[in-house]
Amino acid sequence: MPQVTHPAHRNGDFLVDYEEKVFEDVKAEPGEKALVTFHTVAFEGSIGFVNLLQATRLQRKGYDTSVLLYGPGVTLGVKRGFPKIGDEAFPGHQNFNNQITKFIAEGGKVYACRFALQALYGHGEGSLIEGVRPINPLDVLDIVLLHKKAGAVIIDTWTL
Repeated sequence: MPQVTHPAHRNGDFLVDYEEKVFEDVKAEPGEKALVTFHTVAFEGSIGFVNLLQATRLQRKGYDTSVLLYGPGVTLGVKRGFPKIGDEAFPGHQNFNNQITKFIAEGGKVYACRFALQALYGHGEGSLIEGVRPINPLDVLDIVLLHKKAGAVIIDTWTL
């Protein structure tokens, strides 16, 4: 019978070469824009959080970066907590709130569709994380078109 002779992995071991970077580190040219759209439900998979991290990375690379929350995506931009707003009911419960707050603090812009906020999910504008700007549902298409006209990097996040 084969035997495993390699020692078991321990804390601090490396399993991959995390230092090798295959591609150049791209930075934005002055005036370049990026838009990350979200049509996904908070906590229904990792893509919402992963692309908030991508939006933050785009911002840090120098892109004038905006996030669009529409449809179920507005659920990423609402205040949450239990038993009180701001309380973390379980580890990671405030991931979306914390990442959006950090993104805004670093100069990113976040927009949330008022139609989805009220008509679909029963929230008012007071439910939004501070700094998230509510927009008219007619602005949802226009923000995308404006970014396309500007030649922006656009990442669309869909899970539904």
